[in-house]
This record gives sequence, C-alpha cells and structure tokens, in this order.
Amino acid sequence: MDIAHFLFGIFGNATALFLFLAPTITFKRIIKSRSTEQFSGIPYVMTLLNCLLSAWYGLPFVSKNNLLVSTINGTGAVIEGIYVLLFLIFAPKKEKAKIFGLLVLVLSVFSTVALVSLLALHGTTRKLFCGLAATIFSIIMYASPLSIMRLVIRTKSVEFMPFFLSLFVFLCGTSWFVYGLLGRDPFVAIPNGFGCALGTAQLILYFIYHKNQSAAEKASDEKCVEMGAGNGNSNESNPAGRISAV
Repeated sequence: MDIAHFLFGIFGNATALFLFLAPTITFKRIIKSRSTEQFSGIPYVMTLLNCLLSAWYGLPFVSKNNLLVSTINGTGAVIEGIYVLLFLIFAPKKEKAKIFGLLVLVLSVFSTVALVSLLALHGTTRKLFCGLAATIFSIIMYASPLSIMRLVIRTKSVEFMPFFLSLFVFLCGTSWFVYGLLGRDPFVAIPNGFGCALGTAQLILYFIYHKNQSAAEKASDEKCVEMGAGNGNSNESNPAGRISAV
C-alpha cells in the first residue's frame, strides 16, 4: 500500500507538472498577438492560490508524509505566477483590473491561512484548518474553467479550451484522487475526485464539438500538437490547474 501510494504520488507529480506547463502554447499565442483574446485569466489566478495552499498543506509541520504534494505545488506556484504576470501585461484594461484585484485577494487569503495556522494553531487542528482551506480552494480552482465550458457550449467550438489542458486535468485529478484514497487523506482525495469528474466533462465536450472547428483553427491545433510532440518537455501533454496536487 505504501509503495502504491508513493508511485501514484510520483505519477501525480509528473502529470501535474505537464498540466502546469500546458498553457505555454496559449501564452505563446497571447504574446505573439499581444492580446489575451477571449482566454480567461481566472483559472491561472485560482490555480496559483491552490498551489500556494496545497504546498503549505504538504509541509511536514502541517501534515506528515505529504512532501510530494508540497514540492509539486511549490513548483506550480512559480509557473502560475509567471502566467498571471503575462496575463496582466497583455490583457485589456478592464480585464487587467479584474485579474489584479483577484490576485490581491488570492495573496491575502494565502497569507491569512499561513499566519493563522503558524501562529495560532498546532498539531491536528493546524492540519484540519490548512486541509479545509486547500480543499475548498482546490474545488474552486477546478471549477474555474466552467466559464470556458459554457463558452464551448454556447459557441459550439473548442478553440478556447485546449485539448491537452483538459486531458491533463483529468489525468492529474485522477492520480491525486487515488493518492489521497491510498493515503486515507480526504483533503487530497475529495477535491481531486471533483477534478477528475470535471476533466471528464471537459473531454466529453471536446469530443462533441471539436469537429466544428474551422480549417484555420484545426491547422493551428495541429501545429501546436506537432510542437508539443517534437519537444521533450511536452508542453501540450502537461493546473491546472490548472491543477494542483491537492
């Protein structure tokens, strides 16, 4: 059981890293066009919060035997921070103000959770408090692409919902869900079970509407796939969360 728990943690780290890197193709497009177009910045900000809280939860003085959770989410926080910065640079003025306000809120929430848990709580109470915070915001993070899913249904086009991002939401959510079950940690299993379900829903939408893409969109997608397949760090094949490890 311990070996399986460790192996799913390693697989979860790998899929989470791919997931964190998946939006690089989106941001290449944003940088090239110098516009965020209809892409939403909300998932990146919420993933940043999720990574920060999950990395904190995984630290040994908060919860034991969860260092794999902490390391991958610490890495994810750095990557998501870069995405948010790029979004703030290229977003329209109104969207920029909204994302900046959300970023301030996110950093305030994390700072509050960290300080309260460090200064006022100890032992099991600290783990419970941090675990609940990580779980709540992990679910919020997983739910953040719902706006894009609504756009897909409304436009009957998956142009703004990249396939590989949806795929690795599913893989990452599933691997950490199993990791949480094996480790009997509900703060890992519950939010990632939700992520697994949401990733499944995104994949279903993709296969329903992907044939509605225009020839230009298909050519662009194929180029992106070729770029990812040809480069060893597989940008397409990798929070989420969007997703984080918790």
